[in-house]
Amino acid sequence: MGSNNRWNWEVAGFEPRKSVEQRDDYRRVPAAPRRYSMSISSQSDLSKQAVNSKLVRLSDKVKLAREDYLQLRQEAMDLQEYSSAKLDRVTRYLGVLADKTRKLDQAALETEARIFPLLSEKKKLFNDLLTAKGNVKVFCRVRPLFEEEGPDIVEFPDDNTLRINTEDESLSNPKKDFEFDRVYGPHVGQADLFADIQPFVQSAFDGFNVSLFSYGQTSSGKTHTMEGSSHDRGLYARSFEELFDLSNSDATSTSRYSFSVSVFELYNEQITDLLLESGSNQPKVYIGSLDYVVELVQEKVENPLEFNRILKTAFLNRGTDTLKFKVSHLIVIIHIYYTNLITGDNVYSKLSLVDLAGSESSRVEDETGERATELLHVLKSLSALGDVLASLTSKKDDIPYENSVLTKVLADSLGGSSITLMIVNICPNVPSMSETLSSLNFSSRARNATLSLGSRDTIKKWKDIANDARKELLEKEKEASELKLESMGLKQDLKLANDQCVLLFNEVQKAWKVSFTLQSDLKTDNIMLADKFKIEKDQNLQLRDQITHFLQVEQDQKLQIEEKESAIQILQAKLKTVESQLNEALLIHETRTTNGSVSQAEENSSNKATGDDMDSAAVTKRLEDELKKRDALIERLHEENEKLFERLTEKASLAGTPQVSSPSPKAPLSQFRDLQRNENTNAKGRPGDGVPPLASEKTQRAIALVKTGTDIVKTTPAGEYLTSALNDFDPEQYDSLAAISDGANKLLMLVLAAVIKAGASREHEILAEIRDAVFAFIRKMEPRRVMDTMLVSRVRILYIRSLLARSPELQSIKVSPVERFLEKPNNGRSRSSSRGSSPGRSPVRYDSSSRNMLVGDQIQGFKVNIKPEKKSKLSSVVLKIRGIDQETWRQHITGGKLREITEEAKIYSIGNKALAALFVHTPAGELQRQIRNWLAENFDFLSIADDTAAGTTGQLELLSTAIMDGWMAGLGAAQPPTTDALGQLLSEYARCLYTSQLQHLKDIAGTLATEAAEDSAQVAKLRSALESVDHKRRKILQQMKNDAEMLNLESGAAPIRNPSTAAEDARLASLISLDSILKQVKDIMRQASVNTLSKSKKRSMLVSLDELSEQMPSLLDIDHPCAQSHISEARDAVESTAEEEDKLLEAPPPGTKFSADATHGSETDVAQWNVLQFNTGSTSPFIIKCGANSKSELVVKADARVQEPKGGEIVRVVPRPTALEHMSLDEMKDVFAQLPEALSLLALARTGDGTRARYSRLYRTLAMKVPALRDLVGELEKGGVLKDIKA
Repeated sequence: MGSNNRWNWEVAGFEPRKSVEQRDDYRRVPAAPRRYSMSISSQSDLSKQAVNSKLVRLSDKVKLAREDYLQLRQEAMDLQEYSSAKLDRVTRYLGVLADKTRKLDQAALETEARIFPLLSEKKKLFNDLLTAKGNVKVFCRVRPLFEEEGPDIVEFPDDNTLRINTEDESLSNPKKDFEFDRVYGPHVGQADLFADIQPFVQSAFDGFNVSLFSYGQTSSGKTHTMEGSSHDRGLYARSFEELFDLSNSDATSTSRYSFSVSVFELYNEQITDLLLESGSNQPKVYIGSLDYVVELVQEKVENPLEFNRILKTAFLNRGTDTLKFKVSHLIVIIHIYYTNLITGDNVYSKLSLVDLAGSESSRVEDETGERATELLHVLKSLSALGDVLASLTSKKDDIPYENSVLTKVLADSLGGSSITLMIVNICPNVPSMSETLSSLNFSSRARNATLSLGSRDTIKKWKDIANDARKELLEKEKEASELKLESMGLKQDLKLANDQCVLLFNEVQKAWKVSFTLQSDLKTDNIMLADKFKIEKDQNLQLRDQITHFLQVEQDQKLQIEEKESAIQILQAKLKTVESQLNEALLIHETRTTNGSVSQAEENSSNKATGDDMDSAAVTKRLEDELKKRDALIERLHEENEKLFERLTEKASLAGTPQVSSPSPKAPLSQFRDLQRNENTNAKGRPGDGVPPLASEKTQRAIALVKTGTDIVKTTPAGEYLTSALNDFDPEQYDSLAAISDGANKLLMLVLAAVIKAGASREHEILAEIRDAVFAFIRKMEPRRVMDTMLVSRVRILYIRSLLARSPELQSIKVSPVERFLEKPNNGRSRSSSRGSSPGRSPVRYDSSSRNMLVGDQIQGFKVNIKPEKKSKLSSVVLKIRGIDQETWRQHITGGKLREITEEAKIYSIGNKALAALFVHTPAGELQRQIRNWLAENFDFLSIADDTAAGTTGQLELLSTAIMDGWMAGLGAAQPPTTDALGQLLSEYARCLYTSQLQHLKDIAGTLATEAAEDSAQVAKLRSALESVDHKRRKILQQMKNDAEMLNLESGAAPIRNPSTAAEDARLASLISLDSILKQVKDIMRQASVNTLSKSKKRSMLVSLDELSEQMPSLLDIDHPCAQSHISEARDAVESTAEEEDKLLEAPPPGTKFSADATHGSETDVAQWNVLQFNTGSTSPFIIKCGANSKSELVVKADARVQEPKGGEIVRVVPRPTALEHMSLDEMKDVFAQLPEALSLLALARTGDGTRARYSRLYRTLAMKVPALRDLVGELEKGGVLKDIKA
């Protein structure tokens, strides 16, 4: 594992194995003729060396795996110790925070307990002050005078007096005065009226019952006072809004307020609950006196909007009878509930808002019947209300509540400590004078019944008591406000503590998650390594057993071969003996011919020669048999060697990882050559790509980059639906094959319809989107033979033509004309002869030079079995009787004949790839036209000039259509174990296209691998380009593998051999090493950019450059110049820098801003520090203190390091943004390095311009918190220094 990448889980030593063509020492050896006499020793040596090489590599892998296991185990132990220590520290800190939180909670509870008595006393004093002059208050309100109502009879001497001009001349003073607690003229709006009513609402909120009545004659404005309008709300809405605001301001964590509403109508002394219909499931409330209780619905209210909604519902339930409204009372009761969690007190109070009926008493005499009864009930209830108010103001002991239902229901809001307010509404016109005086007299009766306070001394005494109550109330309010502030401070501290607890808890959770993840990963890796070790051990044992068996077999074979060779030598010796005897016989025969005994010699010599010839022929035959047996034995030995090597290769590739380590560079060259020769013998491709190892051990952290991502195909709703339908199609859900066929064919028709609907512009997109799903569906359904093969052919043709549109090379493929696929029937053969003959199966071949597809000459055409019918004498007579000329009589083709031709055409086209190529490269209409022309030329009995409804054109059309349909159906029929002809053609075309693309990528990669780089930017570009090429190559290879799997009925297709990528892989590894070297050189150049260097630092920098020079062997020769030039430039820069002696304690330069003296002076010079907190999310927040010194400079104080405990604070003067204007990014980093780490982290950005802009914003944020620097910030903003402008 590399030191720079600590958590890299890749096991070292298991690099991907290189193929034979990828190795540097690979040489393509031309195939030599096999010589059996030398192959035995070479094959045995090859097998031994290959097996030994496998054993060496497996032992190396086991050793490396054991080392990695020990290293991972040690890291797991270190991580567990670190996690335990950190968790212990966080747990202790959480305990401290929990104690602090409990103390803060206790302080908050104690403060609440101290505040509660004061608040209760404050409420009581406020209520006493409000009721100092009695519990009954009377206000008077005069509505505006409408047009054509005559003169105004009302005057307003002051705020408490109302004067009525009676115009009674019999009186000496026709004007009569009435006194009230408050008088409102026509100009007073709803808001001003509610300002005086607000104290009564406050009293109800404090826990006292309050009732508010709106009294007056019809049209005097009492309903407007209560309900208001859409733009000027009445007392209903304003009262509840005030209660809601008071609850929001006074509610705490230990006290709660809740509200509910009841609305009912009193008509003819009968109560109607207006919320009963809408709130049948709502809780009930009981109101009234001891002897009269009414059950009403109370609906809970959370906000003013819900209150308005409930009122609207109640008004709708009340109806629309305006006459009834005039003689009925509307009562709205707001129930107020208060709960204190500390004391356990529960306080209930209510605010009753009553819109009384009209007080016209003069209409009783004019009305009769039910109307008179309604008016009498109204007058009775109003009179009873007046009696109760008069008794309350007179302090009588007996209060007549029982005289009316109105007073019985509101009994608890009219007596005792409750407060009653009556608003008298009058009309200022002359016709309403009598009713106005009646209303004023009614209100004066309630108000003037108040007992006298006594003499002046008594009055003074009451005033002193009121003044003392006011003073005491002010003191209590002041003390309550102080306690509230203290409580708010405690709550803020509690909130901060809770926030810290949450941050710590999140950190603990993250630590636990990381620890658990790492432990699980380490455990998994440990198990995997143990399994790998066990598997490799078993494999080693198996390999040893196989090697022993192989050596034994080889020894036996050698013995057999030696025996055969000895037998061959014996036979060769015998053959030589026979040849010598034959020569001697010939010489004797010549000698005897010269002598006299010719006949006897000839007879003897002929007999002897005949015997010798027979012996020679037998020996030659036996020799040939022995040679054949020897060849068969040698071939069997080669096959066994190849099979054994294949098994060893497969088991080595499956040993633990899909990657096999490349051979060691120190291995003998003969082993590599033998391995190459063995792999050339084995033609099977191996999966996986090879990545060459780096040449130097110092660049182990540079690993080969593999692109695993795939491009996302653009999806459409139609494509997603079709993909889902094709993948989810389950034949097992159907009852019969007919149902399966119907469902499958409908899906294919739906695919064709979707492609047609998409149009030519989007046809390729939807085909590519559903490609895998369509191929998988056809492959799944082909063995069942339930699909319409014509539909399959149409789908295949669409995908093949999609490939043609992308490849000019495929478009240039030549196909045979249609005449090569059609034949006339022979006269001597039957119609079914073509059915028995095998159709042309000549495959489409590729020419290696032009890559054009050609068709073999051995194609057998399809025989069209159509013969002219012979006309009998009877048919001639019939034609003559019908008046048809026998010369113009035409051949008719029956339906049965058409079906027969279609079936024969289907059988002919099954598996015919040449015919499939013709269908793909020729449009359907053009192909049918060519077939029709051939039929017209070769069948003269159909070629007649006359063109009628059933003429020649119709017969040719039917016949050509039948042939086309049969061919199309046959081309889509599968031919196990392969797929249909169009599917085979699609596979070949796709492989041709992908091969062309791979070759193009190989050319690009070769160009990139030979391009030199001069700087780090070009290195990054070349590296990115090579990685992109590798990614595209892998994507194409994966697509080729997927096509090979989906376009074959059976698995086990020929594997895809990966192209050689040795050159580009070596260049990519070299670029990775070069990039690392250039980064280190750049860092050395940055360190050497100062004026002077110490001797030790300069020496260490030169040593680093020497180490970088030692890494040069890890680079290719093309990258050496770039690395050498940069290293030499850095060496010259370091050597040219002046050096100075090393010092134990180096004093800072005299001009340094952040010296110790300046720091100390700045710290003592700052009068006040301001604290800022910067939240970072995952880690603890940055705490920075800022202030200003006497020079108007920004001074900060913060921890020197973020991760260190508190106590290591440092003080620094922050430079102004103008100081960074001409600095580079490295210079700015040096400046920020002297500041606290928290400030430098907040100031840095990726680029110099971005850093300056970010630092300007940070400087403004800090300086704005210091009052003495705000003017300076304004000047800098005017000058454009603090503008966020990037170059």
